[in-house]
Amino acid sequence: MRTPWQLRVPAAVAAAFLVLPLVALLFRVPWLHLPDLFREPIVGEALRLSLLCATIAALLAAVTGIPLAWLLARSTGRLTGLVRALVTVPLVLPPVVGGVALLSAFGRRGLLGKPIDVVFGFSLPFTPFGVIVAETFVALPFLVLTVEGAFRTLDDGYAEAAATLGASPWFAFRRVVLPMMAPALLAGTVLAWARALGEFGATITFAGNSPGRTQTMPLAVYLAMERDPDAASALSLVMLVVCVVVLALLRGRWLTTGSAA
Repeated sequence: MRTPWQLRVPAAVAAAFLVLPLVALLFRVPWLHLPDLFREPIVGEALRLSLLCATIAALLAAVTGIPLAWLLARSTGRLTGLVRALVTVPLVLPPVVGGVALLSAFGRRGLLGKPIDVVFGFSLPFTPFGVIVAETFVALPFLVLTVEGAFRTLDDGYAEAAATLGASPWFAFRRVVLPMMAPALLAGTVLAWARALGEFGATITFAGNSPGRTQTMPLAVYLAMERDPDAASALSLVMLVVCVVVLALLRGRWLTTGSAA
């Protein structure tokens, strides 16, 4: 079926709207001064912290989100819809509000933060651990939704065949379900990683913006915009390149997942 021109025009407008700002950023980058900007210690520290915290947050999201996605995909209880709605709230919640919510839960005087501080003498906010918590909070729903959709398309016959051969539910999940869902699991984890890497509002609210300690690349870009727009463009270029490379490498996995569904 040929695509009608009535669809091509708005599609072209949407594509241009998404691509034009990225192209404009490339024109704005001070290419001649990039080596000097990248040699600044604050840039290396912010990039290292961003990559480390985003990776840990994505792994935490995978460890906890994959079981949650499986339960949501297989459960038919009355509370399933409510739980699914609550899980997706961080997707639409303003990031700053998410940071305030995290402070209410894990802050020094928070619901869980106060007992933790009293018992262990440890406080999550305004630490690198706070960065990981904030990024996990905003990234987890992306993984859950992606993986849940894949679990819903899974043919139960394979797991049932494993059960008839004597496999326990846990063995069947590990050795049958997870390998079959590997492309979707990878896609969900990388989406969570990319979301964590770009998180700003919840991070600055819950973890602060301390250079070398809690200042990630998005926070460094924000500060650079106030004093040096060229440096902000250079830092933005780093974020853009990292995300494009990762998503481009994963493109084949998305196509495989989509065709399998």
